[in-house]
Amino acid sequence: MTKKIADLKTVFSDGSVIITGSPGLINGVLAKPAKVFPDERGRLGEILRCDDEFFEKFGQVYFTTTYPGVVKAWHWHKKQTDHFYVVKGTIKVGLYDNRDGSNTKGAVNQIYMSQFCPAVLRIPPGVCHGWMGIGTEEAYIVNMTTEAYDYKLPDEFRIPAHDNDIPYDWTRKDG
Repeated sequence: MTKKIADLKTVFSDGSVIITGSPGLINGVLAKPAKVFPDERGRLGEILRCDDEFFEKFGQVYFTTTYPGVVKAWHWHKKQTDHFYVVKGTIKVGLYDNRDGSNTKGAVNQIYMSQFCPAVLRIPPGVCHGWMGIGTEEAYIVNMTTEAYDYKLPDEFRIPAHDNDIPYDWTRKDG
């Protein structure tokens, strides 16, 4: 039996930041272009400020990397909100609302994030998420979380990347 894959259409657009989804934008997911200020010395980029509508509280900041073609998915948190920012490379982020009682339960969203299109993506608790490294170089992702990682009792729950009921396909789409 073949898994049904969601038909994704634009559900959010702010400048160069575009989220596609089915049927719409997942409740609580936010995205915004990141401000970048270039001059003759280089660039300064603002990622998250305490006066942003995105900001709730500080937990920790960490970075992770992903090699081209690798899928890091699916996982979700009960308490933690994530804020992704891609420093280098390009990723395709998949989101799935699996929250009981959510008015967008079952919705799928997708966003491409890259150093060439700087953006911040807010992922609320309970939304399954993951990404795939795309392009030709290792991607560097910074995550600013609302909770510090608890080594003894992690707030991280996993679903296999490919063998699941999530209506999303990580396969590259050529055309």
